[in-house]
Amino acid sequence: MSSDGSRPAELGRRAPRVLLYSHDTFGLGHLRRSRTIAGALTGLDPNLSALILTGSPVAGRFTFPDRVDHIRLPGVTKLTDGSYASEALGLDIDETTALRAGLIRAAAENFEPDLVIVDKEPNGFRGELMETLAWLRANTNAKLVLGLRDVLDEGETLAAEWERKGAVAAMRDFYHDIWVYGLESIYNPLQGVSYPEEVNHRMHYTGYLRRETWDHGPDVDVDPYILVTPGGGGDGARLVDQVLRAYEADPTLSPKAHIIYGPFLSGDTRTQFEDRVAKLDGRVISLGFDSKMENLIDNAVGVIAMGGYNTFCEILSFDKRAIIMPRKVPRLEQYIRAARAEQLGLVRMLDPDRDGPGTDVMINAIRALPDQPLPSTGEYPDLLEGLDHIVARVRDLLDTPDVKAAE
Repeated sequence: MSSDGSRPAELGRRAPRVLLYSHDTFGLGHLRRSRTIAGALTGLDPNLSALILTGSPVAGRFTFPDRVDHIRLPGVTKLTDGSYASEALGLDIDETTALRAGLIRAAAENFEPDLVIVDKEPNGFRGELMETLAWLRANTNAKLVLGLRDVLDEGETLAAEWERKGAVAAMRDFYHDIWVYGLESIYNPLQGVSYPEEVNHRMHYTGYLRRETWDHGPDVDVDPYILVTPGGGGDGARLVDQVLRAYEADPTLSPKAHIIYGPFLSGDTRTQFEDRVAKLDGRVISLGFDSKMENLIDNAVGVIAMGGYNTFCEILSFDKRAIIMPRKVPRLEQYIRAARAEQLGLVRMLDPDRDGPGTDVMINAIRALPDQPLPSTGEYPDLLEGLDHIVARVRDLLDTPDVKAAE
């Protein structure tokens, strides 16, 4: 790098480098989505490399595609009052954010990306990306992309949050593209948010991100099973409890259930679940975590889940009948996605406020699972074209003459 911080001209001829930012204060969704996209992009060019910046405390437990690596940012955890604290360092949140921001800036300067993909948060966790975005815009020709999942939250709530964070201004001023990992005909994630027309022109709906099995996956049970997954598991106790209650109440309920708790469902709650599983004589089996969920879903006869973005993509990719029991707090994201997907005939949603909270509701849903239509019977032929569209768009961006986002 030259003394003024700009990129040497000869680096423009080297193999492309992609930097992905995944703030990950809770759950696994951001990291898993970034890992999927990075793998698709390294398949675009045999020399392309991708580096993921992530705050996930379990990043090291994942298998990454060839030529994809990650840097673990100091973790933060969300407290019950909605504030944040350092996960392990004992620093206050301002010190932790400043440390993360410095590491992000150093990674960008030394990795020298040609393309930067930011997941969900236009200005990063507590604004930690702003300094790096400004530096990239002023000193490099890197293309900056904001990637949004299909649903963020209920419109009024999202509008207030983005106004408070200055997210619309960051989206307008820094990003060449805004990718929506869904279909406009299904949902606009910025519904309710006021943003300028120039931003609308940069939005590209990609479709959902298709998933594939891994070559070396977990040993798969030969008996038919329903896979039960609360995602990362941090708020999945209600779903697991409902499934266990169903199998406890009905000794004839089948097929058996295979529960993957997720890495964040732990402690006394998990111990109590394990005690209940042990009493069900093999009709329910459980596992804490597996980084290759795709293989487990592919071999299941059906899925019971909370309906986070990645699980939804896997249900569609492997064409699995699914029961979705979404959370409604702290965001309505899962509920909005599940309700819309049910309208389209892609899944069945269980909503205690609509269907009732009784154990018989889950029992009946499991018994009816084989009669549900497969997601593939829907009317959305481009539903899973997301990675193909992303690869094509990356080719265009890397071939486009250098231009600033706001120009």
